[in-house]
Amino acid sequence: MAHFTVIGLGRFGIAASLELLHLGHSVVGVDRDPKIVGKYVEQLTQAVICDSTDESALRELDLGSSDAVLVAIGEDMQSSLLCILALKNLGVKQIWVKASTKEHHTIVSKLGVQRIIHPEEEMGVRVAQALNYPMVNNYFSIGHGLYVVEIHVNASLSDSSIHQTLGAAHRQVKAVLVKRKDSVIVDIEDDFRIKQDDILLLTGTREQLQYLAPRLV
Repeated sequence: MAHFTVIGLGRFGIAASLELLHLGHSVVGVDRDPKIVGKYVEQLTQAVICDSTDESALRELDLGSSDAVLVAIGEDMQSSLLCILALKNLGVKQIWVKASTKEHHTIVSKLGVQRIIHPEEEMGVRVAQALNYPMVNNYFSIGHGLYVVEIHVNASLSDSSIHQTLGAAHRQVKAVLVKRKDSVIVDIEDDFRIKQDDILLLTGTREQLQYLAPRLV
């Protein structure tokens, strides 16, 4: 179990906080609005009223014990930047930041944070991918240009071997596992046969997976 601090409990911040809790982590939520903090005090591990632009106030939160701090103040760029600077001064190593505009991103990128998030843009990309490749339930980056995609096996692919399913891409795209009803199968050889309604996890580069996508329809 990891420990996270989320600063800014708007829709994005609270959604991230609740999902982290659902995944088994502890979360301290921080907001300057007492009404917002009061609303979520029973749901979060801890909810704190704090002016996140005030370095001395942030110092009281023991942020060094957090595995990462998510700055979810996306709308007020000035407050976001002041908060980031305060966190840097306090020696916080892992800082993730929600950015709402290109200007916000440009400035934040100069501050040495670990990741900048564009929720609307990233969701737009996911929606476009889902529309373009409806058989892909989910996908995510694992770094170094590699992605994992979750494929729902339809009737046309049923009883195909992994080698047949991947075709010419079988050397570049790898089957990670298959979820079949309540079972998870991880020993996937080229002759393994998938069944309708299996969930197949594949890994490869974006280009390789896009090349493969038409075969999976």
